[in-house]
Amino acid sequence: MAKTVGIGHQNFEEVVTEDIFYIDKTRFIQEWWDNKDVVTLITRPRRFGKTLNLSMLETFFSVKYADRGDLFQNFLIWKDEKYRSLQGKYPVLFLSFAKVKEDSFVKTRKKICLSIKRLYNQYDFLLESDCLNADEKKLYLAVADDMEDHLASESLNLLSEYLMRYYGKKVMILLDEYDTPMHEAYAGGYWDELVSFIRSLFNATFKTNPSLEKALMTGITRVSKESVFSDLNNIEVVTTTSEKYSDSFGFTENEVWEALREYGLYEERWQVKDWYDGFAFGKIRDIYNPWSIINYLDKHIVTTYWANTSSNGLAGKLIREGSADMKMKMEDLLSGGTFHAQLDEQIIFSQLDSNENAVWSLLLAAGYMRVEKYGFNKKGRLEYELALTNREVSVMFEKMIDEWFKESTSSYNTFVKALLLGDVEAMNTYMNRVTSATFSYFDTRGNTSEETEPERFYHGFVLGLMTDLEDRYRITSNRESGFGRYDVMLEPLQASDDAVIIEFKVSGPAKKQTLEEAVKEALAQIDRMDYAANLEACGIPRERIRKYGFAFRGKQVLIGE
Repeated sequence: MAKTVGIGHQNFEEVVTEDIFYIDKTRFIQEWWDNKDVVTLITRPRRFGKTLNLSMLETFFSVKYADRGDLFQNFLIWKDEKYRSLQGKYPVLFLSFAKVKEDSFVKTRKKICLSIKRLYNQYDFLLESDCLNADEKKLYLAVADDMEDHLASESLNLLSEYLMRYYGKKVMILLDEYDTPMHEAYAGGYWDELVSFIRSLFNATFKTNPSLEKALMTGITRVSKESVFSDLNNIEVVTTTSEKYSDSFGFTENEVWEALREYGLYEERWQVKDWYDGFAFGKIRDIYNPWSIINYLDKHIVTTYWANTSSNGLAGKLIREGSADMKMKMEDLLSGGTFHAQLDEQIIFSQLDSNENAVWSLLLAAGYMRVEKYGFNKKGRLEYELALTNREVSVMFEKMIDEWFKESTSSYNTFVKALLLGDVEAMNTYMNRVTSATFSYFDTRGNTSEETEPERFYHGFVLGLMTDLEDRYRITSNRESGFGRYDVMLEPLQASDDAVIIEFKVSGPAKKQTLEEAVKEALAQIDRMDYAANLEACGIPRERIRKYGFAFRGKQVLIGE
């Protein structure tokens, strides 16, 4: 009989004792122990089993679970006597920053200190022991959500020392979602303050800590060494392209297909693969998103479980405010394409506003992109070929882009109808309204020319069109046809619909050109370059091909045909 599928369980003991569906990942315990790295940082996308794996490590090693080998007796780790002898033998500090999501440094610092205070509360028995002298007991009691910086930075180091004295063994430290406060700090504008605080805490905890046996941190991103880990030269960083622990987070294809068999869903495996496969860690491909798989086993419905818009605010912000080139690449990705980029797997948050590759690096780390292949180019630089991870991610971005346009004005559907009906007056009314309301979404920070701003909007606009018209049109942009490359082409999928070609022109002071002249130039270019050639080759007659020129001057728009 198949086990009960439980959603959201992150406590290993609870999963085992309540007989909840679980794919055995206990080999991770062996691999982590056998790797003699003192401090390990593993980055994986959200909801990939990081918290559950840390809970598993705590349950296996912690003295709090001494003599609880029964929790592991049915798993792989228990087959080797060497590892059985390690169960319940170490003091373990397990801390999570997952809930540290504040809008200011003061609140964030207080929340982190409160987490440390709660950890101290678990060991108040130390105050009654002979392990602490009078001064140390004062320090112990001084640990609070408003403790001074010097005590906050040393607090985990001190607790490690006290526990080592008490148990006679060095301490293991597990820190989950270490980078959550940093994501919030970037979005909230208090990055520098937080980084200074975190750097001091991490240095005292993970480097200058003689009471430390082993430590493991997990998160979504590898925050740049220069910002947070500048003082740590003893850290082993495991990213999505690293070989270590490659099958310990997420479900392999064999694991997923066995689960589908168990729940009578094996016949649906190809649809499940299309939606939830696509992740790759190290050399292991075909890693499935566990959150979506568990939800699918529970509900038997294929939909977006992991890639829901409420949890993807930063990804949406970066693309929405990104350059025209980024939007063009996103358009190609949504059409099933790939592109090459030179990435650094460590995330430098200060570069997200100015360096497009930093954005792609973050999207890769967060799981929205997958690496098709990577290697060194002719200049000796590491280059990646990237694609959207799977159907679930594509649907997420399509919905996200659709929402941007719905937010900008309620008349969006009116514009779509006007475009299809050829109502140029209505199209002009809409476009002038929406450019005024939406340009701020598509501005990049820094210097932009008058020509690049409308181009950014155009690419965002094309992506918005895709979501509402893809059932009626094949929508492409910047493709060759005739003697050049058109801007936008809508090729009808039904014989009753007209085809559409759109050309964009910028009317700026440097060109000394009016909007009317720019529209005429756009329309003349469509004819001169014979952009309709591809449509005619598909059997669409010229009288069913509508041509529009879009001219921009700042936030003013004029559309003509």
